[in-house]
Amino acid sequence: MSDSQDIFAAGGVEAPDQLAPGAAQPYRVLARKYRPSKFSELIGQDAMVQTLGNAIKRDRLAHAFLMTGVRGVGKTSTARLIAKALNCIGEDGQGGPTIDPCGQCEPCRSIAEGSFIDVIEMDAASHTGVDDVREIIEAVRYSSVSARYKIYIIDEVHMLSKNAFNALLKTLEEPPAHVKFIFATTEVHKVPITVLSRCQRFDLKRISADQLSAHFGMIVGKEGVTAEQEALDLIAQAAEGSVRDGLSILDQAIAHADMDGDGEVKAAQIRDMLGLSDRGAVRRLFAKLLEGDSAELLDAIAEQYRIGVEPLSLINGLLSLSHQVTLFKVGRASDPTLSNSAKQQFSDWAEQLSYPVLHRLWQLLLKGYQEVQQAHLPREACEMALLRVLCAADMPDPGKLAKMLEQGATATASAPQAPQAVPPPPMAAPVAQINPAPTAVSAPVSSQEPRASALPDQFSDVVKAVGRVSAVLESILIADMRLISLDPPNVVYQPVRAIADADIRKITDALRQETGQDWKFTEGQGEAQPSLVEQEEQIRNAERQAILDAPMVKAAFEAFPDAILLEDEDPRPQESRSA
Repeated sequence: MSDSQDIFAAGGVEAPDQLAPGAAQPYRVLARKYRPSKFSELIGQDAMVQTLGNAIKRDRLAHAFLMTGVRGVGKTSTARLIAKALNCIGEDGQGGPTIDPCGQCEPCRSIAEGSFIDVIEMDAASHTGVDDVREIIEAVRYSSVSARYKIYIIDEVHMLSKNAFNALLKTLEEPPAHVKFIFATTEVHKVPITVLSRCQRFDLKRISADQLSAHFGMIVGKEGVTAEQEALDLIAQAAEGSVRDGLSILDQAIAHADMDGDGEVKAAQIRDMLGLSDRGAVRRLFAKLLEGDSAELLDAIAEQYRIGVEPLSLINGLLSLSHQVTLFKVGRASDPTLSNSAKQQFSDWAEQLSYPVLHRLWQLLLKGYQEVQQAHLPREACEMALLRVLCAADMPDPGKLAKMLEQGATATASAPQAPQAVPPPPMAAPVAQINPAPTAVSAPVSSQEPRASALPDQFSDVVKAVGRVSAVLESILIADMRLISLDPPNVVYQPVRAIADADIRKITDALRQETGQDWKFTEGQGEAQPSLVEQEEQIRNAERQAILDAPMVKAAFEAFPDAILLEDEDPRPQESRSA
């Protein structure tokens, strides 16, 4: 018997043979039409279903349940299924609680229709006050009318006021045996801990993209609609783990496909409908980005903008792609929607791009995403962000840059040009431009080859050479050593304070590494130069005395005998130093 015939039967009126033209059943959206009617239809929540099934079999049912998770993963549907499972009496009317409700008995059908008197649903978003909770507290004292349990389903429970939560605590802790509470919320952190401790909590997980895609494929089959697998994959990705969001998009996609005449849901239509960037186009744009072709890069951005792709979506696609390449590099590729050609391309990029390059690319794109998100001119911000990635491609990483600076301007100037000396093959271009191959500049210096043709003949140069290896050893030479004579590779010194033999050995090892020669440090007697720290102190004292001897300063001290001369070692303003 149809729903319309039930209405006539309930009123004691004979149903007409044919309904009026305007009396047809209204269209039900897919999210409502395919709402799970039993636990086996609830996808992606196997752990929760197993826990509930075991609790029912062992008669270990909690008096309060809390369902939490993102929107559209089945919190309210699960609450209704629990209500059916606890109140099902079977087709013969003799059954008990079961994880597989029959769906045919009066409680099951009434709960599914939302008309069962002993299952009370309350929307906490519109009933937030203590008075609404007080009505529940008064009603729980009375036993159920016809069901085994009186069940209260409170949706969006986090919206209840603080006083309402406090009023519910005592009843929630020790409810009557015939009462069960089921709460649902998307923001469990807003629920007081005193309430959480009184409930059995279930965290409903996001549904994976492959599960959603398979689920949507089953639904389009039932609806008599054909759809490309790529289109279903795109909808599953856009749903972000929410079944309801995905079904809403699928509903819209089917309506969009019907207008084209062939009735097939196609990937191109989904991209147009949602403003998504073509994954193939994003891969081509990524390749242009790595090749360093600014003109073609700007043309590709303009083409994507022309067909309606938002700049923010474009940057997001590049971020996702760089993340996928990194996953390929670590051997954790897990996207089932990728084609074989895309997987091969990702594998090639993963082999050619190093981890520092991928991390630098991610950081640059992430910074660009934030700029595009806040910009008044999103397209221009997108172009500037991607051009900045091209500019950063010619820059060495910080470690190599430090080595270049140490070895002089010649190496620094020639290193960025190295990738352009020999044109790289097409797929090697990303590696050549973003992460230039190590050259003689960055290669470690062998202990058998001197770094320079002449040994340092100034003590300050000796100190710098040691400092390139160890800042601690450099500080010993600066503060604790007074030079008597320097005849490379022999050094005669007088210690300011005792220097350990182990430190002297480390200093000679550092000089051997830097110069390729064995150095000898000998403690001697005689006239010695001040240490470098003492020389700096002498210079500062001389500069101070010169200031004090200035006529204007002398006059100022005579006028203000208690004045003092303030010293600032850094002549820059405070703002510059803090910057």
